[in-house]
Amino acid sequence: MILKGLALHSVLIFATVCWITLLLNPANAGKWSEKADMPTARFSLSTSVVGGKIYAIGGRVGNTLLSKTEVYDPVTNRWAKKADMPTRREGFAASSVDNQIYVIGGGDLGGMLDVVEAYDPITNTWGRKANMPTPRWGLSSSTVSRKIYAIGGDKDALTTVEVYDPTTDTWAKGGDMPTPRWGLSTSVVNGQIYAIGGTPNGLESLRTLEVYDPATDTWARRADMPTPRWGLSTSAVSGKIYAVGGTQNGRDELRSVEVYDPATDTWTKAPEMPTPRGNLSTAAVNGKVYAIGGSQGLLRRALSTVEAYDTGLPPQSVQLGEKISTMWGKVKVKR
Repeated sequence: MILKGLALHSVLIFATVCWITLLLNPANAGKWSEKADMPTARFSLSTSVVGGKIYAIGGRVGNTLLSKTEVYDPVTNRWAKKADMPTRREGFAASSVDNQIYVIGGGDLGGMLDVVEAYDPITNTWGRKANMPTPRWGLSSSTVSRKIYAIGGDKDALTTVEVYDPTTDTWAKGGDMPTPRWGLSTSVVNGQIYAIGGTPNGLESLRTLEVYDPATDTWARRADMPTPRWGLSTSAVSGKIYAVGGTQNGRDELRSVEVYDPATDTWTKAPEMPTPRGNLSTAAVNGKVYAIGGSQGLLRRALSTVEAYDTGLPPQSVQLGEKISTMWGKVKVKR
């Protein structure tokens, strides 16, 4: 009986170790895969994740601005149509707080916008919110501690940082970003906002990486991105930031994927994206970075392409040196 118990215990331990190994080193890690095309080809859109689903909003195709909202389910690899955004626009920012998606600024064919609208995925409805103080296009936004930070933008290249509080529906001023730019992308790691790439004028491409600490309202310079670019998109997975695609001159799009590790202030290269493109949007779900839409060429041909990169990192990675207790079918990390 004791021998049977020991044998069963050994089997459980072996199975758990195999499961952890697969979790940390999945077969598709470091690889790109094709996914179902987005129903509407477009560029200069924005995406946001709520409940494990990716919401693709707005953008442009040719000279037509879009208000379309489409949602992608990574589990089923299917798209569905949702309620249109009230304001057609491109080059805006989108961030989520408490399962609401806030769409901020952007541009229409007549100029820059200060419009803020919020989408509720549960009710499939949109509502108007307080306008952003500075109308702008080509900005980026990120959420820290339930506040949204709108950073940079405008073809005159702004350093502006403005902070939106959804609880009070009010805006406040943040510390200016050191480098004026638009077409940048921002991502959050450990409560810090990393502003990456961009352009000051639509001609020069930037490698610049600057980090903003909302707690102290201060900026600091970090290691430059290896490839200068704008119109890129970034997503954070398990403490690392993946910089994907973009352009260097407005017509030659990039496949480049580079990974920034804030812990070491270093960059590494990752496998290139199959489809070169700029003005795309990325979103991270369950350790995968989804590259959605974008444009190619001087005439900015709109794409419906969706490709996913498997980082090999689970959403909550198990690190060496942590204590692991196991139960059948579960892994719990003790800190």
